[in-house]
Amino acid sequence: MRLLLSLPLFTVLAALAPAAPAGPVPEGWTDLMKPDVWKKVDPKWIVTDEVKLNAEKANKLAATAKDGGTVWVNGDGRLPNLYTKQDYGDCEVYMEFVIAKGSNAGLKLHGVYEVQILDSFDTKKKLTGDSMGGIYPRADDSKGYKHIDEGIAPKVNAAKPPGEWQTLDVVWRSPRFDAKGEKTANAVVVKATLNGEVIHENQELKTPTGANWNKKETATGPLMLQADHGPFAFRNVRIKPAQKN
Repeated sequence: MRLLLSLPLFTVLAALAPAAPAGPVPEGWTDLMKPDVWKKVDPKWIVTDEVKLNAEKANKLAATAKDGGTVWVNGDGRLPNLYTKQDYGDCEVYMEFVIAKGSNAGLKLHGVYEVQILDSFDTKKKLTGDSMGGIYPRADDSKGYKHIDEGIAPKVNAAKPPGEWQTLDVVWRSPRFDAKGEKTANAVVVKATLNGEVIHENQELKTPTGANWNKKETATGPLMLQADHGPFAFRNVRIKPAQKN
């Protein structure tokens, strides 16, 4: 489906990120590269066959809409977030993505537990939950927006340079509740792999992340892709419900 009919083409482009051929979705997985799986898709999303960095403005992505493309690009980098219509509990999520220099996005389980997507390539800063692949810090948004902890840092900095395709695979176990609705076990990132490197393993999350940290937790929730914080493109996004144990 073509979500945008036209887009001004940048004259100077670099860092070609060609689209991978869209092969069949593996058995047991649900393809999330379809507009009808999301609650609402802004018409400014671009469906294309490739995405590039702008050589003069590496903090931006450039793409031209193309029918039948396998890549989604969030327009100018400030589009409403995507939420699945379906709620999920225990699951595995796989995605491939590109970000521009300095950009910021995120994958949120249940819409409230965030695995951070941030340009942390070759950073000399201490890794925290606000680094690529981190479990995002809790935050207070009562007066502006301020972190109240460091979140959970990834085990390693596996971030690739801006403009390169990256892969993220997350195996998720939802929080557990008894018959009265009281939580009996925390949510767990069973395993998270970024660009082939394990960044989390058997990592408990005592609360949701960001400003959602004090919200009531639930056994299921939508998958969310953050698209309002900077240039972001994705392809081959899919989800597989896991057997509950």
